[in-house]
Amino acid sequence: MMLKTAWYPFQDLRGAQEELSRRQLDSLFADALGRHGQWQDMALANAPAWAPALDISERKDAYLVTVELPGVKLDDLTITLEDGLLTIQGERQFADDASDQQFHRVERRYGAFRRSITLPTHVIADAVQATVEDGVLQILVPKAEEAKPKRIQVRPGSQRDAIDATPQAAPPTS
Repeated sequence: MMLKTAWYPFQDLRGAQEELSRRQLDSLFADALGRHGQWQDMALANAPAWAPALDISERKDAYLVTVELPGVKLDDLTITLEDGLLTIQGERQFADDASDQQFHRVERRYGAFRRSITLPTHVIADAVQATVEDGVLQILVPKAEEAKPKRIQVRPGSQRDAIDATPQAAPPTS
């Protein structure tokens, strides 16, 4: 018997699409009101935590999750895999020496982030590997060998052991 698990890799895109729609609406209203700078400051103040961009690819032997994390220190990064849910969380700190600088524009997002991805159940959690290079995190999640179908041999009825399909009556007690 082969067990199949439904996996919806594009489920995480819904949040990103909603964020993009919200930004487009904010931009339209800001332009209409003629207060783009003030509106942008309000939008940043009320903006939800940022979410780093990621790609999920599938190879024959593993899933590969690639996440853009420029400026995130390894000490500020945590990766967990529990019950098929891969969670990447951390924080990108604003510049340490920002107190003596005057910023004219801040477009990059800072603060805490959390991305969770549901993986199929047939992965080897103990063999997950993560590496980071040039601000790009790669998480390799090996696949478990799927259950192979077992062929069941069918024998003619005369060769089978006696199988009594009727329940046996309990012996009489005296």
